[in-house]
Amino acid sequence: MPKVPESGRASRVTIRLIILQILVVSLLLTLGGRLWYLQIRNGDQYTAEAANNHIQQVVAPATRGSILDARGVPLADNETRLVVSANRTDLMRMKDKGRAVLARLAGVLGMPTEDVAAKVRLCDAKTPKPCWAGSPYQPIPVTDQATTQQALQIRERAEDFPGITAEPTAVRRYSGPGGSNTAQVLGYLSPVTDDEVKEAKKSGTPLMSSDQVGRSGLERQYDSQLRGKAGVTRYEVDNLGRVIGKARSDKAVPGANVVTSIDARVQAIAERELDQAMKDARKETDRNTGTTYKADAGAVIVMESKTGRVVAMASNPTYDPNVWVGGISAKDYKALTGPDSDYPLLNRAIQGQAAPGSIFKVISTTAAVAAGNPFTDHYNCSSSYSIGNQVFQNYESKGYGPIDLGQALEVSCDTVFYDLAYRQWQKDGGNNPKHPADWFYKTAHRFGLGKETGIDLPGEVRGRVPDREWKKRYWEANQESWCKQGKNDDSYAGKIAKENCESGMRMRAGDSVNYSIGQGDTLVTPIQMATIYAAISNGGTLYNPTVGKAIVSPDGKHVREIKPTSHGRLPFDAKLRDQIDGALAGVATQGTAAWRFQGWPQNQIPMHAKTGTAEVYGKQTTSWFATYTSDYTVVMTISQGGTGSGASGPAVRNIYNALYGVDGQGKVDEKKALLPHPEARLPKIEKDGSIEAQHIDAPSPSPSASSSGAPASGSPAPSDGPSVSPASPARREEDR
Repeated sequence: MPKVPESGRASRVTIRLIILQILVVSLLLTLGGRLWYLQIRNGDQYTAEAANNHIQQVVAPATRGSILDARGVPLADNETRLVVSANRTDLMRMKDKGRAVLARLAGVLGMPTEDVAAKVRLCDAKTPKPCWAGSPYQPIPVTDQATTQQALQIRERAEDFPGITAEPTAVRRYSGPGGSNTAQVLGYLSPVTDDEVKEAKKSGTPLMSSDQVGRSGLERQYDSQLRGKAGVTRYEVDNLGRVIGKARSDKAVPGANVVTSIDARVQAIAERELDQAMKDARKETDRNTGTTYKADAGAVIVMESKTGRVVAMASNPTYDPNVWVGGISAKDYKALTGPDSDYPLLNRAIQGQAAPGSIFKVISTTAAVAAGNPFTDHYNCSSSYSIGNQVFQNYESKGYGPIDLGQALEVSCDTVFYDLAYRQWQKDGGNNPKHPADWFYKTAHRFGLGKETGIDLPGEVRGRVPDREWKKRYWEANQESWCKQGKNDDSYAGKIAKENCESGMRMRAGDSVNYSIGQGDTLVTPIQMATIYAAISNGGTLYNPTVGKAIVSPDGKHVREIKPTSHGRLPFDAKLRDQIDGALAGVATQGTAAWRFQGWPQNQIPMHAKTGTAEVYGKQTTSWFATYTSDYTVVMTISQGGTGSGASGPAVRNIYNALYGVDGQGKVDEKKALLPHPEARLPKIEKDGSIEAQHIDAPSPSPSASSSGAPASGSPAPSDGPSVSPASPARREEDR
């Protein structure tokens, strides 16, 4: 092996030394640059952060304000319970991630181990609910139903339950006064998330990781007022975590109280009557399908006619809002959100949409008069109406001959409105319009349909007015699928798809006549129709419905009343309003609702009504019943429940009986009346800020419809009534 020259060896050593020197210098420069960045460039920032590492915060949650009814009775307040919580940070430090501790805890609490584990797992895209959606750094409540004995076991055996606490804590309570539920109106709470804490820093109402926030209903709408401000005590600690002094302390500020226009007694009656009406409907046979009605959902609203304030609002199916308190179980969560749940979290009073049927005819009447058709002229109420080769039937094929628009509302004659709508469609240019007036569609918008009413509850839906603009958008979105379906499908659905593919963008004659009686693609919500009928009652003012009545500070010194506000007026003059008002009174005394208001003290408390039965493709009919007096408006709807007066009539009558104290003989006793006049005053506020609640008893069962003079649901219509004529129809069913 040849020897390497000495000069070669020296050269290699020199190169290695140079490379090593470069590396050392580079490392020194990098280190120096980093030190400069940390100590000089960002020195102040890191100094402050280092100081903060020696500050520990102890958060004292604020007491959440109460939600009260119009008489000061708590609908939602707080109570002290023994709450068992888990510190997830401590559990994650354990070798088994705290599984053994949670298993022992489940044994003490008498809960399934998997349920306890589910309570403390964090929510993400892959984790099924229930799970913990709040901050992972705050104690996670496992149960708020712990007994004193269970709490003592946990505290006395602290070495077996590291990271577990058991202590008295104020928790939310939904007390259900008088048997009321009010679940969808009140809403519920859940823990704040880290993202919400970060986002709230930009607002005027910052959040703490220990906060609970409203997720729906009034709890969400008035969350910032109800929540208050958490107290924070900051302690200085040394490197070992020992407290060496108090830095600063901010006291907790309790949340304000929200007084509502809800009357818990009326709410309980409304809920019970809606539930009973749905149960009774399920006993009735649908003549179209030969099966009993499903009556799968419903809603009822009681509203002050002159202010738009909501006295009661019920939605069915419903649920117990207390299931959310302390963390919801997997079983309860599935019952509320599963495919077989019927979605009780949905507030169908403001989120349920359906075709309105004949209660829409007050809008069609107004539109027809605006288009130049006098209210007092006579229009032919035939048993059927033909357009080309298509025949549109009057309900039950009944005809009443020439009648005016008031009588058309009383007997709910479809063919009168078919003819008015068809002739207007022709005037507008038929299938080739140039400058259509579109009275029927524009009037619906002016009545407030197709947009929110502005109620102070989150999640309200808009409904739908199927005008020309909507038709065009809908056709553009569905043309491709319609054409594909209609190409090789000879079924009825295929033929409809083919027709829609070719002319779905047009406002066809059939669309217009169906629309005139509240059918077709029209969708409304119960709150929209309640707002409209209240406006007819009060002379034309469309009020924004409100549930909140006042915000009262914790000390009672500051009261902010929530005044009624209007979003417009109905598009008719005083004369037409009075004509429609008179016709609706006729519906209750001699029209399609008369059999439900037999014996009503009409001279003392004039009743006005409109019935409606809406057809829904592939489903049973939807029941609608819209009514009002000078004080209140009551609207009820039952999905797949049958006819308006048949399904909803007895319940609505019983609600009025309770409000006014009407007995079975039609006599009024104000001593027995729950609320003969709307409650204008706020409950009494004491000097210490507390609000005096009036005593409330569970409402006694209201007299049945049959005992009050109206046939009970399922009983035959009276056969000995006056003979049927345009001025005095006596029949059980109303039109669709």
